[in-house]
Amino acid sequence: MAASQIQGNKTTSAREKRLAISVWKLADESAAATRMLEIPPYSDNCAQDISKHAVALVEMARADSSALGLLDTFLSEYGLSNTEGVALMCLAESLLRIPDERTADQLIADKILMGDWLSHAGHATSVLVNASTWALLLTGKLVSVDREFSAEPGMWLQQLTNRLSEPVIRAAMRAAMTILGREFVLGATIDHALHNSAADGLYSFDMLGEGARDAATAARYFAAYLNAIETIASGAKSEAGPASISIKLSALHPRYDYAQRQRVLAELIPRVKQLCLAAAHGGVELTIDAEEAHRLELSLEVFQALASDQELRGLHGLGLAVQAYSKRALSVLDWLLGLASETERVFPVRLVKGAYWDLEIKHAQQQGLCGYPVFTRKSSTDASYLICARKILDHPAQLYGQFATHNAHSLAAVMAMAKAGQGFEFQRLHGMGEALYAAASAYYEHFPPMRIYAPVGPHDDLLAYLVRRLLENGANSSFINRFLDQNAPAAELVGDPLQVTRQLRPIANPAICLPADLFGAQRRSAAGVDLADAASVAALSQAVIDSHAALHCAASLVGGEMGTGRSVEVVNPARHDDVVGTCIEATEADLERAFQLAIAAQPDWDACGADQRAEIIERFADTLEQQRDRFIALLCREAGKTYADAVAEVREAVDFARYYASHARRLFGATEALPGPTGETNTLSLHGRGVFVCISPWNFPLAIFIGQVTAALGAGNAVLAKPAVETPIVAFEALTLLH
Repeated sequence: MAASQIQGNKTTSAREKRLAISVWKLADESAAATRMLEIPPYSDNCAQDISKHAVALVEMARADSSALGLLDTFLSEYGLSNTEGVALMCLAESLLRIPDERTADQLIADKILMGDWLSHAGHATSVLVNASTWALLLTGKLVSVDREFSAEPGMWLQQLTNRLSEPVIRAAMRAAMTILGREFVLGATIDHALHNSAADGLYSFDMLGEGARDAATAARYFAAYLNAIETIASGAKSEAGPASISIKLSALHPRYDYAQRQRVLAELIPRVKQLCLAAAHGGVELTIDAEEAHRLELSLEVFQALASDQELRGLHGLGLAVQAYSKRALSVLDWLLGLASETERVFPVRLVKGAYWDLEIKHAQQQGLCGYPVFTRKSSTDASYLICARKILDHPAQLYGQFATHNAHSLAAVMAMAKAGQGFEFQRLHGMGEALYAAASAYYEHFPPMRIYAPVGPHDDLLAYLVRRLLENGANSSFINRFLDQNAPAAELVGDPLQVTRQLRPIANPAICLPADLFGAQRRSAAGVDLADAASVAALSQAVIDSHAALHCAASLVGGEMGTGRSVEVVNPARHDDVVGTCIEATEADLERAFQLAIAAQPDWDACGADQRAEIIERFADTLEQQRDRFIALLCREAGKTYADAVAEVREAVDFARYYASHARRLFGATEALPGPTGETNTLSLHGRGVFVCISPWNFPLAIFIGQVTAALGAGNAVLAKPAVETPIVAFEALTLLH
């Protein structure tokens, strides 16, 4: 079903709502944005009022320097738009996890040398930030002297610290990064966090830790979650309301991926249910946190199982985080509304902009997907946030809005869209957004509750969270980065994202090409398969089933004719009862005839020209891509590969072929002018060298094999291609296609 068909249906079933989530994942960005803009959350007159209120909030926050948090100040001074900010981010994400002192010395010296620290000295409103700048300036000068004496910064630092009797610089930098980490984290343990929290505050505790890679780590995170829930439940209750805890499903299972769907659902749901029962017993709300796009639908399956479980009827705060930068955000909310009605629940929804944007862009490019799961324009994300907020506010009987934002316009828009007396809350990150919310609580007569999203955990688990926060809020386009910049007009800072998105031409960011266009005019990148999509995985599974319909036969191809040697059986190395087919082995006579034919044919092949050779190889690449599922099935059966490895190998083979075709045109299609000995001009063109023998490795029977063959052919050579003994059928089918 196309996205446009789903969009046009006024009433949709639960199945269709789930299907819509899948369909919109990689949908055309213009279609996704148009879908949003067709349901504006407020009128033009209301838009003007929102902007006016947002300007007032910014001006009030800027005027009250006492309300500014250290992190707001730090990020405004050291954003990702300058070298110093990038250097500090590199230190922050790396230094606390470097085990040996020598590597730490080298990292510090390298990153400190990157910065023009003097340009920041004395600029910040925070004494601590200014003091840090002078320390970095001093360290930068000290380390820059070292460059005159040694190419080894670690050696110079070691000499310096020996004279001082202790590693002063390294200790100072580690201390600075630790202080920065503490500003992001409420406490190393839940007990510390509760001790540090305000008695009258409303908190959502986020236990740091995600992406468990083994069962022991997953068990450790589970124990930490359970302990946190029990500790929160036994602590003093805040008058502001119940505390909540956020859990990441990837922290609770080491194989949290769609490829392991059945295992994950069987093993993970009971674990999460145990946490939910503890939360229900202790009066603690529990939110399933947001993760990467390829895990969304698996997370929704887990959430649906929990919401439908009769034993969890006592858990009234079972919530879900929804990311507005996702093209699927509206579809997820539609699905949640249906689930809420079906289970007679009210789901808290933490609406966030999204913190994995960089990862999602690179993941889609790496996987060769047909599009991106996120909007590529910030204004589209901001517009999506407002439209999603409106949908949440319009359905108070099913959804309870928890609006996480540090953006003055987003805050003012939610306040304008909410009905008088309607229940909802705002959320901000611990250590950030203090000035904005101090201004908002003073500006609005009836301001809703504000919950602090507070990370809890040791510094060993800080890395992933810290980098996300720095990337999310340190970019020069972010509201926080420009919030304290007096040179940035408040009206410009709080522009209406709906109006901006309507005026975009094109809607998608032209600086971010689609994954297929990564190499520009040179060549098209090979298309991949979304292995987190049920329909795509089902298609691959069917291709494997179809591959069993007949036995495959491989044989030597000499002059287009199949050899007649001894026949041997080819068996699936992962399942010995699966006979893939047979292979007719080459004879000595076949080999001799192949050599003679190759030697005779090579001059004509070379003479046909680079353009013609490249065109043939590109046609082969296109056909191989069209028959991708068939070759994936063969790789899975004959080479024992997983779907992921087989998809990657077919893509690599296609990329190799296109790469060598483009280089054949560039290198062998041109002539180079050379001066002769008596002043005349001679031309030199590149030609093939003769006959190449290409031997396939068993572990990459398609990709490396095709890479060798097409490289030699593109350069004007004839090729004798020998497959690996273990994988002759894949090679035979590919070379038949090439013929």
